[in-house]
Amino acid sequence: MIKILFISCIFSSVLIFSQIKAKIVKVKDGDTVVALLSGNKQETLRLADVDCPENGQAFGKNAKQFTSSQVFGKTVIFYRIGKDRYRRTLAKIFYDDEKYLSAEIIKAGFGWWYFQNSRNIKLKEFETFAKEEELGLWSDKNAIAPWDFRKAKRNKQRKEIL
Repeated sequence: MIKILFISCIFSSVLIFSQIKAKIVKVKDGDTVVALLSGNKQETLRLADVDCPENGQAFGKNAKQFTSSQVFGKTVIFYRIGKDRYRRTLAKIFYDDEKYLSAEIIKAGFGWWYFQNSRNIKLKEFETFAKEEELGLWSDKNAIAPWDFRKAKRNKQRKEIL
């Protein structure tokens, strides 16, 4: 029994981190895309390591446009690393000779390093550079992190209910 559990754990981790080739057919927002897999199956991918402004937030459309300019219609390589609370696949996406999409978004100033869920310290350096250079959303001195924006929106909705 222990052998079976051990083998199944190894096999499932290989599946989770296997390389997948797909075409990006939709960009939902700056950090969420839809990939077309073999067999015409679509899968929604939430980018790992980055959090972009929400669609209704300042720079949300800019973040979506940037992501679209980088990967829409392109064939990419991605790695599944888990699921988020909305059951979307968390993924690391690579394109154009191994560019890491999350890093490119942060470097361009269209997303925050999602430090709560990422151990990739290099992304913090990219964020600091973008902030110092006032790139993208960092041109706004009062830029609000998406997690704070979502929290404020939830609090407002709760107050409206009461």
